[in-house]
Amino acid sequence: MSGLEQAPTSALPTGGQGAAGTPWPSGARRRTDGELEVAGVSVSGLAAEHGTPAYVLDEADFRARARAYRTAFEAAFAEVGAGVDVYYAGKALLTVAVARWATQEGLRVDTASGGELAVALRAGVPGTSIGLHGNNKSDAEVLAALDAGVGRLIVDSLVEIERVADLAASRGVTAPVMVRVTTGVHAGGHEYISTAHEDQKFGLAVAPGPDGGTSPALAALEAVVARPELELLGIHSHIGSQILDASGFEAAARVVLQLRADLAARTGVLVGEVDLGGGYGIAYLPGEVPLDPARIAKDVAGTVAEVSDELGTPLPRFSIEPGRAIVGPAGLTLYTVGTVKPVTVSESDADDGGTTFTRLYVSVDGGMSDNIRPALYGADYHAEIVGRESDAGPVLARVVGKHCESGDIVVHQVMLPGDVRAGDLLAVAATGAYGRSMASNYNALTRPPVLAVADGAARVLVRRETVEDLLALDQG
Repeated sequence: MSGLEQAPTSALPTGGQGAAGTPWPSGARRRTDGELEVAGVSVSGLAAEHGTPAYVLDEADFRARARAYRTAFEAAFAEVGAGVDVYYAGKALLTVAVARWATQEGLRVDTASGGELAVALRAGVPGTSIGLHGNNKSDAEVLAALDAGVGRLIVDSLVEIERVADLAASRGVTAPVMVRVTTGVHAGGHEYISTAHEDQKFGLAVAPGPDGGTSPALAALEAVVARPELELLGIHSHIGSQILDASGFEAAARVVLQLRADLAARTGVLVGEVDLGGGYGIAYLPGEVPLDPARIAKDVAGTVAEVSDELGTPLPRFSIEPGRAIVGPAGLTLYTVGTVKPVTVSESDADDGGTTFTRLYVSVDGGMSDNIRPALYGADYHAEIVGRESDAGPVLARVVGKHCESGDIVVHQVMLPGDVRAGDLLAVAATGAYGRSMASNYNALTRPPVLAVADGAARVLVRRETVEDLLALDQG
């Protein structure tokens, strides 16, 4: 959207139930007085009791999305005669309560560090229902996973295969592993979150090496088979994030199933599981269309059945790892407006010599420390004034934070009421994923709390950090 194009000032339903077709949680609605409620809880009440900034999670929305992915994939894969497990990708947002919600809805939990593993275990998630990812796991992380009896370790390199085998031997256990491969299928909303091209840190390439010999992926699978301390569960693929069509998943599935058949031809080992990763996209802006779980499940299930039939191999068990698609739309971030400043902007134009317009800079009491994605990826978000009604006409605005960085942008451009002023409550939609989990203490700001709302009540899942918390870490 260029500086002069306009978008609706509100995508919130008024007086209705749910927010279909908007980036807001399903329990969000705007009252006739302009106040936003989420799951029956007013944002003004939340701000008064807990302060701002604050992350707000609609628990019922999270649970409904988790169920939708599980039931859609179970039904679609059952139709082709295959089983499937759904892992919640904890890197999107993992707290003790969130891990419990996912488990209660029948999902397993995927972790990407020793810290995430500890959170899942604290939540009571059985070790057998946890996976541990990571391209550079420490020995301590691997041992913690082995001691917890995790259901799978996703190994990422030939060096790691030998190290995990040695660590398993030291514990006298057999480590269940999957090998992460890079299929060459590129998908995702930004170069930094497209993870299946060969020139990046994750996985082992399915394509042959420069000498045209055995591919790194196939060599890794054979290396796992050769170590009795390891149990080869299967092959793992992840092609990117914020993917909005099924074609990438279908193409990757073909590559992985062919690799599975190649391994069987060379070693006689036909692995029992294939993981197709996550990356399912959501709507960040009004009018955007997210992936439909039922549609993509049916498309991918049809592809894997077709390919397995072509290869003459029985279908394996499958697994997927949605994270953002479950928690992203369930969350919003609540801010208080501070400084409001009009800025005159000039844009060059070859036809008319240039255009001048005014953009309103609306500063809030958070910023890139609670949502780094706009600064890191150029990610777009939608914001609205949510504590009152306004009859003022819309103006082009940019929501910015309070950090000492010109790139500290929360929402690049959005239409807000022309009377936006200090003290207004502003909410940014679809921040449930990668807001809190990527938050920092830049400029020594404290990280916001995570609040859950359900059935007209709110509770604190993660308390707000304090300056005392920051100083307690500083040993002077």
